[in-house]
Amino acid sequence: MMLTNELVQQKLTAQFGEAITAFEEPWGMLTFEVKSSKVLEVMQWLRDNEEMGFTFLTDVCGAHFPDNTVERQFATIYHMHNWVANVRIRFKAFLHGENPEVQSVTSLFNSANWQERETYDFYGITFKGHPDLKRILNMDEMVSFPLRKEYPLEDAGRTDKDDRYFGREPQKLSVN
Repeated sequence: MMLTNELVQQKLTAQFGEAITAFEEPWGMLTFEVKSSKVLEVMQWLRDNEEMGFTFLTDVCGAHFPDNTVERQFATIYHMHNWVANVRIRFKAFLHGENPEVQSVTSLFNSANWQERETYDFYGITFKGHPDLKRILNMDEMVSFPLRKEYPLEDAGRTDKDDRYFGREPQKLSVN
């Protein structure tokens, strides 16, 4: 049987029920959300199930959504590939903003080791069970995580540039 996005979705829903939600197909790639407590289980099933065969973990990365509710402020994103059928999938697990942590998948894919360390280094997401979770690109003494959106990117008081040229409305500064 040919592996299609519809088949993957049907099998995932039958196997995991409400632990998997928000199916979409942006640019033809099946995308969905997984409860953070089920990431390892879902990934193992996707790898080991004969019909699925997603044996290549392409990418693990993080994202920060500071405007979301505290339960969904961070996410880990996983890309997997079935080489034989040439089908790719992406799934996301949202994490709590005060303690972003998720189970490591290094027990399933050795390639996750470096990717999880990088995600930890830049977002501060903790991967429980990782064999050596420490900074990989930034200095060990650094106490912040550079890709968190915790600080404004621009100085709101700057007057030397015209917002019209950046495709946005000029900011209105409040005087208190």
